[in-house]
Amino acid sequence: MDAKSFARGFKATLGARTIHIASNGLLVLVLTRFLLTPTEYGILGSALAVFGVAGLFADLGTSKSAARYVTEYRENDPGQVPYVLRAALRYRLAAVVVVAAAFTLFSGTIARLVNQPDLAPLMTFGGAYIAFYSLSTFAVVVFQGFNKVTWSAVTRATGSASLIVFVVVGVLVFGGAGGALLGYVVSYGLATVVGLGVLYWKFYATIDSADAPDDGLSRRVLRYSVPLTATQGANVLDKRIDTILVGAIVGPVAVSYYYLAKNIATFIQAPAASLGFTISPTYGEQKAEDARTAAARLYETTFRHTLLLYVPAAAGLVLVAGPAVTLVFGDKYAGAVPVVQVFSGYVVLEAVTLITSDALDYLGRARERAWAKGATSAANFALNLVLIPSLGAVGAAWATVATHSVYVLVNLYVVHHELDLSVSRLLRHVAFVFGITLAMSAVVFAALPFVSGPLSLVAVVLLGGAVWAGLATVSGLLDLRRVVAVLS
Repeated sequence: MDAKSFARGFKATLGARTIHIASNGLLVLVLTRFLLTPTEYGILGSALAVFGVAGLFADLGTSKSAARYVTEYRENDPGQVPYVLRAALRYRLAAVVVVAAAFTLFSGTIARLVNQPDLAPLMTFGGAYIAFYSLSTFAVVVFQGFNKVTWSAVTRATGSASLIVFVVVGVLVFGGAGGALLGYVVSYGLATVVGLGVLYWKFYATIDSADAPDDGLSRRVLRYSVPLTATQGANVLDKRIDTILVGAIVGPVAVSYYYLAKNIATFIQAPAASLGFTISPTYGEQKAEDARTAAARLYETTFRHTLLLYVPAAAGLVLVAGPAVTLVFGDKYAGAVPVVQVFSGYVVLEAVTLITSDALDYLGRARERAWAKGATSAANFALNLVLIPSLGAVGAAWATVATHSVYVLVNLYVVHHELDLSVSRLLRHVAFVFGITLAMSAVVFAALPFVSGPLSLVAVVLLGGAVWAGLATVSGLLDLRRVVAVLS
């Protein structure tokens, strides 16, 4: 991928995620402050978590498997690409139909299984939600395989921009968490139409199929999806099951704290998510060209800039969480403050994961990542069962941070084994980043007593950002002109 293509793809992906963050952030603000009670917001969060778990069985890793084989064939044998897409979509549709039907039929039973009977009315939306979310995600990921992440961005932006409209209308017309959930279904349905439409007209229909598929191609697409399914299943344990357990053990109000904290953490991850999504296919291309040294330098550069941004951001989040949560979302969400502070560590860990996980898939190391994810996610589940009864939502946050730390270390080891990274150079960079973080944190901590309202809070955050930018630039870790050139 040349610099111009990378910049275009990164800006499009970041733009789409910015739209998603702005829409979702505004939606969270409107729902928490004006439209839903903490109990209703917690019920909505629990329902979305349950749908996320069920959605795993509608995914089966087929989108990432398709993206991997599209990347492999599109340069050397493009006639095979339509066969890859047909096979992957056929598997996806079959799984979606089975899961959506089963979920619709047994929705009441599912609500009882998770010990949250209040979810029963919302479960009726499960089949439609799972189908539309799964198919829109399929398009987003396959565009990545074509190295056309601009279309991924368009699909994401369609769903995100419409989300605030349809969810708010749903609550106003139908009321409560059920109305909000109906809005999610309509938004993902619109994204599905756009994503699959573009995938067909702009890609599938423009490629002449080979006379016949390679022997065993369909089987290989399905086989490679197996470790990806294992990884995604483990990822669900990390990102969904904890929310369900908080609701089942503590109740919907605790879920509202936990779900809000997770949303805040997600808002901060947009740059890392955009960077990882845009750049990952390049690793597969460089491996195919036996350019491992170039791939290693690319990953090191990405890793250094990710830490430079996210370690100070996490420290700042710990410091300003108290006034930020209560001023923005109201005193009724003060219980979310310690959860947000614990999740600051997860912000850094997830940022590293976002630039690493897809890279491992494109480097052909999905199996190792699957084993690591499975083991740490099982540990996370067990630790949640131990910590939630005594610590509530905070315990769930600590369990996530502890186990995700191990997963990140394993990922980094596998990347190093594959690309032979310069560990000494990276460790020196880490030391500089922690120095900058300490200096910035000291300034923010000294300024916190002057926070008395939203404007003074914004001023303190901007002050911390200015200190960080100044120190990062003076130390040579940040080249502002290069950043501006990429983003302009």
